Amino acid sequence: MKHNFGAGPCILPASVLDQAADAVRDFNGIGLSILEISHRTPEFEAVINETQDLVRTLLGVPADYSVLFLQGGASTQFSMLAMNFLHQGKKAAYLDSGFFSLKAIKEALFYGAVDIVASSKDKNYYYVPVGYQIPEDAAYFHYCSNNTIEGTEMFEVPVTSVPVICDMSSDIFSRSIDVSDFDLIYAGAQKNMGPAGMTLVVIKNSLLEKVQGDIASMSDYRIFKDHNSMFNTPPVFSIYVAMLNLRWLKEKGGIPKQESENIAKADLLYQEIDRNSLFYGLSSTADRSRMNVTFKTIDLELESAFLDFAASKGMVGIKGYPSAGGFRVSLYNALPLSSVEALVKCMQAFEAKHSNQKVSIENEVTV
Repeated sequence: MKHNFGAGPCILPASVLDQAADAVRDFNGIGLSILEISHRTPEFEAVINETQDLVRTLLGVPADYSVLFLQGGASTQFSMLAMNFLHQGKKAAYLDSGFFSLKAIKEALFYGAVDIVASSKDKNYYYVPVGYQIPEDAAYFHYCSNNTIEGTEMFEVPVTSVPVICDMSSDIFSRSIDVSDFDLIYAGAQKNMGPAGMTLVVIKNSLLEKVQGDIASMSDYRIFKDHNSMFNTPPVFSIYVAMLNLRWLKEKGGIPKQESENIAKADLLYQEIDRNSLFYGLSSTADRSRMNVTFKTIDLELESAFLDFAASKGMVGIKGYPSAGGFRVSLYNALPLSSVEALVKCMQAFEAKHSNQKVSIENEVTV
């Protein structure tokens, strides 16, 4: 049996994969594959409308927000939001909490000035900054709620009078949020929604009214709102599988039920990391992510040995991001608690196997 801890594309429920496979062969009994139907058909219009309704229901999206399905991944949003809202003479405020925050800042700088209100780069993004001030004259404030590579998560929404924009790519639908705290939320699908190819944008309509001037059509939020996300051919299959996945989430009890499961999975794994003499965590205890758990072996020579050992036990996708090293275990919604239990047993067995080996710890971070 394989236990898929990959950081993305995400693990999907078996029932969703079965339904998607059936639709690839014959979608809803119409004799055509979901891969080959026109996005202009009533059949697909029903899909996109249901997916929007599921997003609204599960997240509690207020009526004065639009739900859009775009292409290009979350990384395209780094420049798109700046094109729409970082107007001439204005400055945007950004929180630098990790790799993807830096990428967002870099893209925004092509279109205007950026004020980095705080950064945790000084400690290799081991923590999420707090206690910073957001300029009241900023065009918007941008932050990333979960840092997939570094393994930190931000659970509190900063209070500010300026529009709040959040990259929720890796923790959306994993925990309860109040959408009204945000003016724009964006998230790539390939973590907790479905296969790569679609990006969700939830945007307050009053923010759309602040867009000024002419913008290239494929980068203009107003155009996608006016065309119900179908200005051009949308990512049909990705939207369809996202619909199936959100149906699954709703049927199992919605986000509150899923959040309790995610807390249980994360707590179990962090407890083992803290207990096990061969491993240590890479993120501040207060900012530990429930979605992406990062850790290392106390002796670098044990790293490859644990990867091989874990692979022999069916553990997939636990190698850390290349620039970070160590291990990254992703606990997305569809991952069952039993997989985390299997990984914990694997870590315990590895510890027992190497219990007589003398190792020393040189922690890479300073608390």
